[in-house]
Amino acid sequence: MKRILIIGTILCSIIVGLPAMLVIMFSSDEIKSTQPVQTAASTGTGQELLENATPISIAVYRSQESRIEEVPLEEYVVGVVASEMPASFEIEALKAQALTARTYILKQMLEPSDIAMPDGAMVTDTVHHQVYKNLEQLRQEWDKDFDWRINRIREAVLQTQGQVLTYNGEPITAAFFSTSNGFTENSEDYWPNEIPYLRSVESPWDTNSPRFTGTTAFSVGEFQQKLGVQLPADGSVGKITNRTDGKRVASVNINGKELTGRQVREKLALDSSDFNWRRQGDQVIIETKGWGHGVGMSQYGANGMAQEGKTYREIIEHYYQGVAVSPVDPYIGQLVVQKD
Repeated sequence: MKRILIIGTILCSIIVGLPAMLVIMFSSDEIKSTQPVQTAASTGTGQELLENATPISIAVYRSQESRIEEVPLEEYVVGVVASEMPASFEIEALKAQALTARTYILKQMLEPSDIAMPDGAMVTDTVHHQVYKNLEQLRQEWDKDFDWRINRIREAVLQTQGQVLTYNGEPITAAFFSTSNGFTENSEDYWPNEIPYLRSVESPWDTNSPRFTGTTAFSVGEFQQKLGVQLPADGSVGKITNRTDGKRVASVNINGKELTGRQVREKLALDSSDFNWRRQGDQVIIETKGWGHGVGMSQYGANGMAQEGKTYREIIEHYYQGVAVSPVDPYIGQLVVQKD
């Protein structure tokens, strides 16, 4: 009888305790599955996570100090995103920018451009490649806003870590610019080569950019000198003879001299090659639409898409036709082999 009572007591204890055991077991699994992904924002800066991501560092030529700075790959991407896009932009836009920045430098390492640089440098910190500022510069520039801005950018970089853009298995030329005129440009309409993924697409979100339109005035003498032309005696400027698929100026004729829209833009340092002009007394007034070369991803367009709820992948797929988001590891492997 005593045996029966003891066994019954043990069984009751097990039955009573079993729900608690099950709760503990399932709660433990639930905790594991619902732990937040560690991001830059949740870890303060995320610097250690970023720096340890790959064995590759970038030799950046610091143009102001005339020296080379070795920067871990992901930290370099942070410095580029921080320099090239406002930290206040939507996180999905910042992630798209991080992806383009990482892809750009990867392609530069695999296929160096012919821009002259000091021995040992991979890229400059200027618009000749990508603008790059280190943490010390950003801290001075942002002052009291440094923490929230750098954390936001680190979060975007961390969430795209290990990803690059490819086309037919090769890293793309990840061109980007500030503001479109409502359309992006076919690559061959601004640069020499036709690139299949750099096609003209609509970008209606850019009207929110502070640089969507601009006006510049030149004296007649300055205009003639910069373009090497003589203006017509009838008081006109010249004719815009053709426009591109992206609605920018393809060619002009000024009193018999032919120039491309790109030539006019660069010689006059205009915001865009989408322009109209008029004579006003002894001045030439030029009105532009957009800011930048117009090829690839529009940054203000990316932000507008993100504000509408689009993801960074949707942004990328819009501005770069037919590309894939691919792992960076195989290409890092190539670079490590080349280095050894």
